[in-house]
Amino acid sequence: MTTNYAEPLNPAHPATPGRPYRLALVGGGPRATYVVERLSATIGRLGGRGLEVRVFERTGEFGAGQAHSPGQTRTSYLNRIGCQVSFAADETVTGAGPLRPREERPTLHEWCRRRYAETAHPDFDLRPDDWPRRYVHGLALSDMFRAFADDLRRYPGAGLHLHDADVVDIEPSGSELRIVTADGTRYPADEVLLLTGHSYHDPRLSREGRRLAGATARGGATHVPHPYPLNEMLGPDTVGPADVVGCAGKGLTAIDTILHLTEGRGGSFHEEPGGGLVYRASGAEPAAIVAFSGSGLFTFARPDNHKPSNGSGDHPGTFLTREAVDLLRANCGQPYPTPDRTRRQLDFDRDVLPLVVAEMAHLHYGTLFGPSAALLLAQRAMPSYLAFLAGARPGGEDCLLPALEAAVDDVVRTVLPVLRGEQALFDAQKKVVWPVRDVLLHWVRTVYGPSAQYEVRRCLDRSLPPAGVLDGRDSAWSLDTALHGNRFDWRAVVRPVGPAGTPAEYRARLLEFMLRDQDWARQGNLCNPHKAASDGVWRDLRSVISYAVDEAGVTAASQRAFLRRHTGLHNRLANGAAPEVMAKIIALVEHGLLDVGTGPDARVGYEETSGRTVVVGPHTGARRALDVLVEARMHPFDPRADARPLYRNLRDRGLVRLWRNHGADGARAADFEPGGLDLTAQFHPLRTDGGVESRITVLGAPAEGARSFLLSALRPDADHYVMRDILVWLDGFWASLVRSR
Repeated sequence: MTTNYAEPLNPAHPATPGRPYRLALVGGGPRATYVVERLSATIGRLGGRGLEVRVFERTGEFGAGQAHSPGQTRTSYLNRIGCQVSFAADETVTGAGPLRPREERPTLHEWCRRRYAETAHPDFDLRPDDWPRRYVHGLALSDMFRAFADDLRRYPGAGLHLHDADVVDIEPSGSELRIVTADGTRYPADEVLLLTGHSYHDPRLSREGRRLAGATARGGATHVPHPYPLNEMLGPDTVGPADVVGCAGKGLTAIDTILHLTEGRGGSFHEEPGGGLVYRASGAEPAAIVAFSGSGLFTFARPDNHKPSNGSGDHPGTFLTREAVDLLRANCGQPYPTPDRTRRQLDFDRDVLPLVVAEMAHLHYGTLFGPSAALLLAQRAMPSYLAFLAGARPGGEDCLLPALEAAVDDVVRTVLPVLRGEQALFDAQKKVVWPVRDVLLHWVRTVYGPSAQYEVRRCLDRSLPPAGVLDGRDSAWSLDTALHGNRFDWRAVVRPVGPAGTPAEYRARLLEFMLRDQDWARQGNLCNPHKAASDGVWRDLRSVISYAVDEAGVTAASQRAFLRRHTGLHNRLANGAAPEVMAKIIALVEHGLLDVGTGPDARVGYEETSGRTVVVGPHTGARRALDVLVEARMHPFDPRADARPLYRNLRDRGLVRLWRNHGADGARAADFEPGGLDLTAQFHPLRTDGGVESRITVLGAPAEGARSFLLSALRPDADHYVMRDILVWLDGFWASLVRSR
């Protein structure tokens, strides 16, 4: 049953005996699915009180929302494998309450297998480690939402009503709130849970938006400030076959945009024997797509996952740990500029980044040479590491690497004569305490593979020089075949493509790196040194980075720099697209339809001489006139620039305020307001008068600012933070309902 009506507003209504408690969910996307799951699973706590739940989703896609709409183009993919996506609480979530039977809480992969058995549709025929299309996730979310909603409705006294309406305001009215929709209808509520998810910026409300809108208007180009939904915003009436499209961004949103304008226009990809994917155009694509960004790089291919989906194989951290952050804060932190907080602040680049870099290097070399070498490296690096935690500051983000690199040099000097047959293994082993044979065999397996490792082992067993069986072999994963090669290079992590003086030169260098990155991804997140370091630190230890940064853990100036530099780096290293998707991007570059020649730091502007909107690459000399400019990147949440009026209205009413990281010496000019809302530990907004608006709870994107890395699908068997945040709200919800009786 789906209804869409408003109750009469009665000032005496809150006191009416037997009136149900009224909960409003604003936003009906994935988090609404998770919320309804927990609400229906714990509904036995309702007792004799009635409950009325209203869910408002402007797209009408309940459970999925716009970003995961089942009706979106088939060319967009999730960047997480199916076995690592879930929809309900499980045994690992502390304090979750009653759990559903296992068959009622499938992972996305399990849901797809069931749907494939029913339909035989190939989009559902997935293995656990396959990357689902995003619309498939939307279908699953919608299906699970319906199941959880029906479960809730079956409980006596509980009602659930769905409204495909855009909420534009929330009005206080005595003890209750009124949900105001775009058509002016008002719905009373005792409590509101805001789950609004992604939005985008109105070009008129931000400086950069106004600049781009002005440049496109003067040059006669079409400005698309946000590409979703793709089939509406980038249809043939907006982008025609003769148009040159500027794609501002090279992340996941840009990849969605590019594939929609190519494969989504009837183009196709074909495997060529020994040549990878080749793109065949349909003729309906734009004339060219010029992709550009500050880094000049696409996100890197996500590696094949070889870790258990429950997180048990995640890298635990050797240098980058919460305990290390606590020591840094105690020994090196500076007092917060205002007296209302006692927590000492760090500088991310000076204090935390060296730990990140050291952790990456250690994991890189541990993957390359094996656990025995990793233990040696940790022992060698420990004195300088402990001195750093105590306050020593040698300077530079790679300041902890010399001891690690010296230890690697020692490993190479010991192993190389054995590999060449210049020294017997027995003699080499007498000089060191770590197992030379194990380290050599691990290196061979990592670089060449298991068959080469078997042959080298036979040589060692027969006291023959192993190098001969490796002569002429190449690494199947584009690794350096020299024992002293494959060194960790932090600067190459940040900028893997060197400077280029022409568009063609940059294109060639970028393609070379992307092809190598594909091979690294194919080797996986446990076996490839480069991918293990990125995945193990920027993904597995992301919570430690958040622990250091969040809630004003770093200074205002440092947080501003962190968001400008390191969140983009995180997205490139650990939050990219599947290798299969990146293979399509490579094919489009090789075809010539996708132009990447602008290089880094490209800029869009109006050119007086031609009267056109152009994008210019300052380092490569590229210049392309544009007919359409698409801002193909997700905008950070900021109510001051939001295209939708809800949070601006809440701010104008004083119901919410922006979170602020105070600058040095308490000077307001040095304060940093990232855009997120100021929330309590229970996610209630602080009003402009300093009070707590306990009737409203905010989860997801609007909570970013004080916190980071909040946008994620629910992960199974991992005590996932998305579900833990929901439980914080749920506990408060049941307590409020009990108090209202």
